[in-house]
Amino acid sequence: MALAIPDVLEESCATRQALERLAAKWRILLIYALMDGPQRPARLRDRVPGITQKVLTETLRGMEADGLVARDVYKETAPQHVEYSLTDLGKSLEAPLAAICAWAAEHA
Repeated sequence: MALAIPDVLEESCATRQALERLAAKWRILLIYALMDGPQRPARLRDRVPGITQKVLTETLRGMEADGLVARDVYKETAPQHVEYSLTDLGKSLEAPLAAICAWAAEHA
């Protein structure tokens, strides 16, 4: 069976759409941070230097909408206790990201 290479230059290509979603500046870094398990937003902000609270919130909301992370609210009243964790879809990125890390280490 021959490897089917998608036409990522086409806007309707599912691979292109996935690449565009994952290529957002902070998404991959947040996925790496969440591979350690569920975390509160303040912990994520500490672990990903340079990200602002606004951008963190926007990025996590987008990742939640895409099904990559789950948002769990443990306390509804202020101050809220919220944690984010990877969904099964988010966890499925571990192997491809590990391959990219291996490639980067080999070609550094």
